[in-house]
Amino acid sequence: MDDNGIAVILQQAGCTGTLCVRSLDDGAEVAFRADEPAVSASVVKVQVALEVESRIACGLLDPRRPVRVGADDRTPGPTGISLFDDDAVVSLRDLVVLMLSISDNAATDVLVREVGVDTLNASAARLGLRGTVVVSDIRQLVDSVGEDIGFGDWAEATAWAAQASPDQLADADERLMNSRALDPSRATRTTARDMVDLLDLVWSDRAGPPAACARVRDVLARQLTRHRIASGFRPPVRVAAKSGSLMGVVRNEVGVVTFPDRRRYAAAVFTRTRPGADDGAVSRAIGTATARAVAALRGAEDGAGGRAAG
Repeated sequence: MDDNGIAVILQQAGCTGTLCVRSLDDGAEVAFRADEPAVSASVVKVQVALEVESRIACGLLDPRRPVRVGADDRTPGPTGISLFDDDAVVSLRDLVVLMLSISDNAATDVLVREVGVDTLNASAARLGLRGTVVVSDIRQLVDSVGEDIGFGDWAEATAWAAQASPDQLADADERLMNSRALDPSRATRTTARDMVDLLDLVWSDRAGPPAACARVRDVLARQLTRHRIASGFRPPVRVAAKSGSLMGVVRNEVGVVTFPDRRRYAAAVFTRTRPGADDGAVSRAIGTATARAVAALRGAEDGAGGRAAG
């Protein structure tokens, strides 16, 4: 599959983007702008999960330790504990499940505080992810958006947006596009190839202790949303993935596609649009581009080795 084919799929959905898809069996790749920096959004949660699970596997953290997540100072978000009215008490290992399965921001920030941003960056460097940098936790990220569009923090910005006029909201969208959180040179960032490298390491037990890698694989397979990479495939093909979205501009997903013949393909797709774009169209494009890339790799494999497609 050539670069133009991927570009057309993304363009037709109203977005730009980057992609890397790799066979985990022979290392063959389809890549499109795969080394360009992209805003990570919630894809960073794979790194957080790996670090937490590695510490659990090494005996440095107790997976059953209860953690109180207070109602007064929890990270905002559209899912999970972020929506609770009351304090919640959750074990460390179940916070990982909330973070990866429904992308819970409050759970994520508890875990980021547990391991530290510096540790996440040190681990990325150790694993050879040269284009991957974690700048802050999720709470600091969303507050920076509020600041960059002219408010004290995210809570103040959302309160204003509830009563703002359409023209005022349009002006805020223009400021949003120049915010730190959406700038790959200043935000938490990665590349499509780095994320495929990370998935390759996790699926081969080289990213950390084998028990930690197995746990990350297992929980990624539980992600609730199936409208991006998984939309390009039908059962019995299995997809384990983590999506990431930010401010209606960034829509990403990384994951591993496994066929009945046991051939596996790591994929990372990062997209960017203007506010107000068709979320469904972009999500479907992520699935379509991944499926086309995988089909190209499987066709090459079948031609070289004579194996039947699964």
